[in-house]
Amino acid sequence: MKKLVLSLGVLLTQLLAGQAFAAGEVDPAGAKAAPSATATPAEKAEARKARKAAGAAAAKESKAAENGDAAAGGDKPAASAKATKEERKAARAKRKAEGAAAAKAEKNGQ
Repeated sequence: MKKLVLSLGVLLTQLLAGQAFAAGEVDPAGAKAAPSATATPAEKAEARKARKAAGAAAAKESKAAENGDAAAGGDKPAASAKATKEERKAARAKRKAEGAAAAKAEKNGQ
């Protein structure tokens, strides 16, 4: 008996819920905006062209800012002249000596 009452209760609930949602969406106050007209292919192409131009300009400004161009107000230093072979050799020897000294200090510190 209990199973029968439970089954009928579930069935009745489904029927009532189905009728409640069958009415669909109601907007009595007209709160939704009126549907807009679809754009023509020519309008779409014009809008795409404008977006592409704006995007290219924004990308160019962003790249200029990243690179530090003078026109974009960056303060990236100018490249220096190429070092000679002797200058590179001396700089390498200096770095190597500094690294060896740091390693030795680290080893003595432990």
